[in-house]
Amino acid sequence: MKTKLIILILLAIKVNGLYAQDVFKPDFSGFIRNYTGILTNDDMSLAILQNSLDLDISGHNNRIGFKANPYIFHYTDRELSIGLREVYMDMFFNNFDIRLGKQQIIWGKAEGVFITDVVSPKDLSEFLLPDFDEIRIGVTSLKLNYYKGNHNFELVWSPVFLPTLMPENNSIWSPYLPFPVQPEWDLSKSEVSPSIKNSEVFARYALMASAFDLELVGGSFYFDDPAFHLTRTIDMSTQQLTGIIASPEYHRVSMAGGSFSVPLSGFVLRGEGAYYHGRYFQTNDPVEKDATIEKDNLHYMAGLDYTLAGTKLSLQFIQEFIPDYNNQLMNREFENTMTFLAKKDFLREKLWIELFAYIGLSSEDALIRPKVTYAFADGFELLGGANIFTGKDGRFGQFGQNDMLYFKVKYSF
Repeated sequence: MKTKLIILILLAIKVNGLYAQDVFKPDFSGFIRNYTGILTNDDMSLAILQNSLDLDISGHNNRIGFKANPYIFHYTDRELSIGLREVYMDMFFNNFDIRLGKQQIIWGKAEGVFITDVVSPKDLSEFLLPDFDEIRIGVTSLKLNYYKGNHNFELVWSPVFLPTLMPENNSIWSPYLPFPVQPEWDLSKSEVSPSIKNSEVFARYALMASAFDLELVGGSFYFDDPAFHLTRTIDMSTQQLTGIIASPEYHRVSMAGGSFSVPLSGFVLRGEGAYYHGRYFQTNDPVEKDATIEKDNLHYMAGLDYTLAGTKLSLQFIQEFIPDYNNQLMNREFENTMTFLAKKDFLREKLWIELFAYIGLSSEDALIRPKVTYAFADGFELLGGANIFTGKDGRFGQFGQNDMLYFKVKYSF
């Protein structure tokens, strides 16, 4: 804890020194926020009580720039959390830029869904409820952008693999794991050692034309979620399963895909898709040695945006498909999801009313998120909303006991 505080102090001193030398003219911005979430159960339990400070320190001149985004999360039931969401340096040249350091890299056109947006891993310790700039985890990487007219060629090299950050075992957001008995855990293969061989490489081509936007992406990287390789113990006399040793392991995959957006007579049509090679899926096949099988899969989205009477409307259909499907797979051959967004402002953009929903068509479950934001005064926002889970199982239905009302008070500076 003391080390992190010293780093933040030294960073502030360094930035102040640069300002005094007039090398940069740094900008300071950020916010202070209180976030309270209350479960709508009989006890009205507190789901979260968080106080946060988020700083954005940046500066640049014609040749170089920098950004640092330190944050502090204070909770009543756990240790103080201090970190750096991003901290990087930029170098600007005539036709290309270089960015080096910890950074969030965002790809694709989908809203609320990760399809080709694969460079930055996710913090799912509170499921999908935080803002997406807080869900994405910055990765230490070297990013090169080359520009030629409307064309942008991007290359990313990341020497260290970071997995999805999952909830603690006792968290209300711990996902359901489909094991018939409580497993013992073998973590001997749960880490990917930093090395050149294990580094990750991503590439993107983007075209911003007058009539459409287009992205083509690809990469070779470790899939952010582990496969659970199992060792079963069988009672030979009864042929009954008596125990499981689960060994989580991350596997390297390759991905190719792209996205586009096209305005059409007042509408905006968006699409995004990715083909993954080398993923591992869980099976319930008693003959399969470790209950996993390697399969390719497709993940794609079609979306439509429209503004009606000042209300922004957005609809997305998302599908995951496993070719060469095996009936022993725990995943469905087709997993269908929709999202819906309606958002409108009142009182000259002082009051915003929003409804966003994930709808699991295959599992008949949903996450419905109404929200109201009011700009109380200059820099101050009052926000109230709800997270409503429906269904009995599936990605959202498994959290049916976690319906929540939440309130945020935020001051931005």
